[in-house]
Amino acid sequence: VQLQASGGGLVQAGGSLRLSCAASGRTFSTYTMGWFRQAPGKEREFVAAISRSAINTSYADSVKGRFTISRDNAKNTVYLQMISLKPEDTAVYYCAGDRKVSTVAARGGMDYWGKGTLVTVSS
Repeated sequence: VQLQASGGGLVQAGGSLRLSCAASGRTFSTYTMGWFRQAPGKEREFVAAISRSAINTSYADSVKGRFTISRDNAKNTVYLQMISLKPEDTAVYYCAGDRKVSTVAARGGMDYWGKGTLVTVSS
């Protein structure tokens, strides 16, 4: 599967953004999907994951209650709705997919990655 993230940009603290990730191919619904981020000078970290049928989701503690992951299998797209953004949310955000992992196991990484989209939150 090929993944392309979009929707990043510059936003003030407290603002909102919605990221999208479009997937190619006809097997999108068989992938657990996730979002990760990498801030300048830091390692890439898990943000959120969603199961194939969207029944299960998992979030990093740092974004729980502020970010919501969702997916539309008919559109081959996964979303990340971000509200109450903080300067520490500034990072390049990557979407990822994997057929073999659960939403919990996705925290350890996923097989397929898209190019990232930059989110900058100003204070």
